[in-house]
Amino acid sequence: MSRIGKAPVQIPKGVKVAVESGTLKVEGPLGKLQQRLHPAISIEVDQAANLLTVSRADDNRVSRSVHGLTRALVANMVEGVEKGFEKKLEIVGVGYLAAIQNNVLQLRVGFANELHVPIPKTLTVSCPDQTHVTIKGIDKQQVGQFAAEVRALRKPEPYKGKGIRYENEQVRRKAGKAVTK
Repeated sequence: MSRIGKAPVQIPKGVKVAVESGTLKVEGPLGKLQQRLHPAISIEVDQAANLLTVSRADDNRVSRSVHGLTRALVANMVEGVEKGFEKKLEIVGVGYLAAIQNNVLQLRVGFANELHVPIPKTLTVSCPDQTHVTIKGIDKQQVGQFAAEVRALRKPEPYKGKGIRYENEQVRRKAGKAVTK
């Protein structure tokens, strides 16, 4: 039995959960999310105890692998519509900066041209200052994917540490060839 899959999900006040024809719909103060369910997975909602339980039909390999995944996705959906998710990026380098204009993230990160990244409609991106970018949204996967795409434009390099990194990310520094003398 999946340790993650058998743990029930607590439904907080203000969050509504409904299962209709193989689709899970979660609605909360920050918005609505929905997810198609695998046919081998069933979800029971206990309104009295405010609990949601994920169970599987049989013990074959696919059902076992999807059981814990579905429970984790459901827990992320419930947390997303209640609190939301946030990723913070930090831009390190002389002359490196970020700005937002007309729903487009503009980055100057050492290339000849400025990089323009369109911001998805479901995400909220802000720049508290020129060297920090904050990404917020209710879908954990979408927040993480957008943050990873922005970071991939200029990964932190190991010699000077310049580039786009997650906040509090440790970049392993290398010594360079001058140290060998």
